[in-house]
Amino acid sequence: MKRSSPAALRNRDPILAVLKDWLPAEGRVLEIAAGTGEHALHFAAAFPHLEWQPTDPDSEARASIEAWREEEGTPNLQPALHLDVMATDWPVAEAVAILAVNLVHISPWEASLGLFAGAARLLPAGAPLILYGPWRVRGEPLAPSNLAFDAALKERDPRYGLRELTAFAAEARKHGLALARRVGMPANNLMLRFDFLGS
Repeated sequence: MKRSSPAALRNRDPILAVLKDWLPAEGRVLEIAAGTGEHALHFAAAFPHLEWQPTDPDSEARASIEAWREEEGTPNLQPALHLDVMATDWPVAEAVAILAVNLVHISPWEASLGLFAGAARLLPAGAPLILYGPWRVRGEPLAPSNLAFDAALKERDPRYGLRELTAFAAEARKHGLALARRVGMPANNLMLRFDFLGS
């Protein structure tokens, strides 16, 4: 029931280093598509004053999150919830930050639109939506590994694939989310922070 992801184990510390600068001191952090739960476990332990709320639409992923939480979890790590980003009714009413790791390229475009809409419903003005993953950036060559990954994603599902950052940020802005920070990460990934400007 407890699952493990080599990628999650590799990238959790680089992601954590950025989160230490970007997350608020207290409140609820909503993690979207938390997968195996290893990120949630690691980040909750690193931020004991934050309530860490993992979610995933997949029942097996939620079972893995719960197995990790029961075995090694800290008191601030909450039980995993079912959350479909494309739904208009989320199981959480508010959050001081939203984190989604490796979501937008492994989901249809409608999932990104749902993520923007949900963030605009939940976040207070100035709060961040934080994303991690590979991107296409205008004027910058795509790394061969990311080019191959993009092709593999589209073969798996034509709706998947690396998003182009300028177009993505323009759509986010329609929902009141402004791209505020961009940090280069290992393995040709980026961390992006979109700040909610308020409704």
